[in-house]
Amino acid sequence: MKLKDMASKMAAIYKENKKVQAVLLAGSVSRGWEDEHSDIELNIFWSEPPTDEDRMIPIDRIGGSIIELHPFEEEEWAESYLTPQNVKFEISSFLTSTAKKWIKEVVEKFEVDYGKQCMASSVFYGASLYGDRVINELKKEVKVYPDQLAQNMIEENLALWSRWNNRYALLDRNEWIMLYDLMVGVQKKLLGTLFGLNKLYIHHPSFKWMHKYSEIFTIKPENLDERLSRILIQNVHETLKELELLIQEVFNLVEKHYPDLPFLAAYKEKMSFVRPENKG
Repeated sequence: MKLKDMASKMAAIYKENKKVQAVLLAGSVSRGWEDEHSDIELNIFWSEPPTDEDRMIPIDRIGGSIIELHPFEEEEWAESYLTPQNVKFEISSFLTSTAKKWIKEVVEKFEVDYGKQCMASSVFYGASLYGDRVINELKKEVKVYPDQLAQNMIEENLALWSRWNNRYALLDRNEWIMLYDLMVGVQKKLLGTLFGLNKLYIHHPSFKWMHKYSEIFTIKPENLDERLSRILIQNVHETLKELELLIQEVFNLVEKHYPDLPFLAAYKEKMSFVRPENKG
């Protein structure tokens, strides 16, 4: 059975609960990106808080086995389980009112919060399995990516200098854990900037599905996917040079598409500083 068909069957069970207002298929399956390692991600929207029994009934109905059942935290109920066919489900449950509030905070208040943007992205790309009216109302809200949100994303992510200036000191000292942590952090910042430039909601806080970015970005450095991959696996000296080039190219793209951003000159000046060697 295909994953989408399995998702629809589970949605039919969830909708039997009168508290459930909508079920949304999210994640890689909703976008046609699934592979042999994919699970099925469902967002369940509730009119009132679900009890643990509400959450367990669909799992028990199919004879599933719990992997994790998280308590309510950060306005979400989350659980994962395996079906008898060994397919993993990832469930994220929210009050419908929470989903509406988060989306408004992204599209009307221009908050860059990645968790809230993930909600917007799931709604934008997701497929309604139940509750079309609720889902379509949410989709209407996220249809247009605000220009001010793009600018806020650029301002938030293009500020790279706080630790990046130390890169050659870390290299000379063979501080590999700190250096590679720094390089991955800078890559994430560059990707956050590119999501803003391309007016796309963040779909995963850790930038999952990185190999798809060259497909979904229209504004990007050339050979982005290959270069991001090389940075993680090639010689570290070459890695730093490649990353420096990518930073410059992303800066150039920002200047091309948003030349009047007031912080750009200050950002470039700070980026040019490299921690000096102590010759004393």
